[in-house]
Order: sequence, then C-alpha cells, then structure tokens
Amino acid sequence: MTHHLDDTDIKILKALQRDARQSHQQVGDTVGLSPSPCSRRIRLMEQNGIIEGYTAKVDSRRIGFGLNVFVSVKLDTQIDSRLVNFEREIARFPEVVDCWLMTGNRDYLMRVVVTDLEEFERFLTSHLTKTIGVASIESSIPVRRVKDAGARVS
Repeated sequence: MTHHLDDTDIKILKALQRDARQSHQQVGDTVGLSPSPCSRRIRLMEQNGIIEGYTAKVDSRRIGFGLNVFVSVKLDTQIDSRLVNFEREIARFPEVVDCWLMTGNRDYLMRVVVTDLEEFERFLTSHLTKTIGVASIESSIPVRRVKDAGARVS
C-alpha cells in the first residue's frame, strides 16, 4: 500500500537517512517542526511501514570484507519449487548480502561480499555451483560505487 507523504514527511525522511541517531528535537529543528508533531509524524511513518527500522551503516572494507561481486544466476527452470529452493539456499550464505529475483535473461542478481578473490572462488565452487537448479552464473566486479542514496524518498 502506498502512503501519501507531504513535503515535511519527505524532509523528515531525508534527515533520518542522513543521521537516524539525531533526536526528534534535532529533526524537528531541521524541518521546521516542534518535537511533538515531529515525533508523531515519525511514529506514524513507523506504524505504516514507511520507516522499516534503524540500522548502522557498516563499511565492510574496514572489517575485512573488501571485495563486492555482482553475480547473476540463471536457473535450469523457473518452476515455483525451484525458485523456493534456490532462495532458501541463498538465505543460508552470509556472503550473499543482497539478492533480487529479476526479469530478463537472468533469474537472480546477487551482491556477494567477501574478503578477496580466493574467498569468492571458494564460495562459487563450494556453494553456488552446487546449489540445485543453477544452470549458469555470471559475475562482475565493480570498480567503485558512484552513488549510494539509500531509499528514494522524493
């Protein structure tokens, strides 16, 4: 379900995306509201599922995971049981941090985060190629991230 957001709601979301640790007073000051109406708006967006939660943004490289690899997977068939099985298997792999069911000539697009090429090779040969239903795999290594905007709010 889509909820209508006014300009103030959008300003609140942008402020929280920049720094979700700031107080409602600080958010209110940024968007021109006192703390009480700002808190009400935030609570309403939380209740409506617009704000899904709050997390810390972690720099994977600084904790030893310096390699991102985008992996496209094509399954041997797109029947429901094969999709369910693949998704269940992928959920078990900590190396896979994002996975999307896709349209087009590939069935899934994943972002795999590992320490280095050797770990990626182990993941590929020990896990992904052994997953039932995988027909083909294509991987790409990004050179650098150009944009990281979080969720689109306007």
